[in-house]
Amino acid sequence: MATGGEKRAALLREITEEGGFAFVASAEKAASGDLRAAEAAREMAWEQLHSGPKSEVGPAWRGAYGLACLHVAGLRAAEDSRGALRALDMGLIMGGDLLRAELEEAIARVLADRNRGGGGGGGDGTGETGADVEKWIEGLTRNRDLADVLKVLPVKSLSCKQIERRSCISLEAFIRDYFLCESPIILSGCIDHWPARAKWKDIRYLERIAGDRTVPVEVGKKYVSSEWKQELITFSQFLERMWSSDCSANLTYLAQHPLFDQIKELREDIMVPEYCNAGGGGLQTLNAWFGPDGTVTPLHRDLHHNLFAQVLGRKYFRLYSATISNDLYPQSETMLSNTSQVDLDNIDVNEFSRTGDVEFMDGILEEGDLLYIPPKWWHYVRSLSTSFSVSFWWRTSIPPSQGS
Repeated sequence: MATGGEKRAALLREITEEGGFAFVASAEKAASGDLRAAEAAREMAWEQLHSGPKSEVGPAWRGAYGLACLHVAGLRAAEDSRGALRALDMGLIMGGDLLRAELEEAIARVLADRNRGGGGGGGDGTGETGADVEKWIEGLTRNRDLADVLKVLPVKSLSCKQIERRSCISLEAFIRDYFLCESPIILSGCIDHWPARAKWKDIRYLERIAGDRTVPVEVGKKYVSSEWKQELITFSQFLERMWSSDCSANLTYLAQHPLFDQIKELREDIMVPEYCNAGGGGLQTLNAWFGPDGTVTPLHRDLHHNLFAQVLGRKYFRLYSATISNDLYPQSETMLSNTSQVDLDNIDVNEFSRTGDVEFMDGILEEGDLLYIPPKWWHYVRSLSTSFSVSFWWRTSIPPSQGS
């Protein structure tokens, strides 16, 4: 296995072969302690990451960005631990896998120094803003009245077929009754033993663990909206926005992010449910979904088996079978082909005449519930309160049998 130094040397050779002579020169100066050169190298790598579609950016330049972030953080850590931590988080988020272990080790060192009271300018790790405990509790308990809930949900909600609900069942029963049939099910009582069920209710705990960490967020009503955008902000800034976003155009959502790969302390608060062993496959992705009430994930489908854990708050789910895709009018654009053109919150019955009569099932996920969504099943999701959820995606060697 190559050492850190060997990986860096090989990376610089590859960047040189791709014509990145200026980057290599700056990186070599950065390695000798030149902060300005380190920042220049990071800027050059950042420009390369945004020079074209994400799929066309090679791993070498992702590695180069991670290397530059390591240099910047190493030269800043003594005087500005928050700046160093942001650089390292950016390296984790944007820098690929080559130097991931080095980035994680550097983060651990910065956090350890801060816990010992070092790392000037870094504060005590409690975040930039004081957690508003009352607003946090109010957000978690919002929309408990069914009449209030129905006012914000799509038409016909909670009036047709309900998603089946059962208490915690065995893996064998799950496979026999739901997995092999590709049938959704809500399972209650299966994650009550997770430390997250208690710890994450304390906003001060989340601020202490993650307050100064940089995370990617979505801003806007939903990802198909014209005003939708993505930003990189600290976790504390994200929490502050949760209290202040009154307009749907400014809703901020930490969505589909591998937060638990980034912040190991939060990963220790959850466990992979045994149901994810169904089919003998392996876990593909473990993502966080965290935001205020009113966040919406529009009608779409995924190719994976999905076990969705509702840790905090409540969410409404509407599911459509994979067999009726044509009646849901998938987007023609390749990047959005897994997303429906239909806005369930405001259906244009003239343009999408078939959707209104299509059968669906729906239900509300309460704290502690798991929802199994089979591959290619269409789903619409709305947060009814402040909500923190975890999705477990896994694949098997047998492809999904339904849908097209």
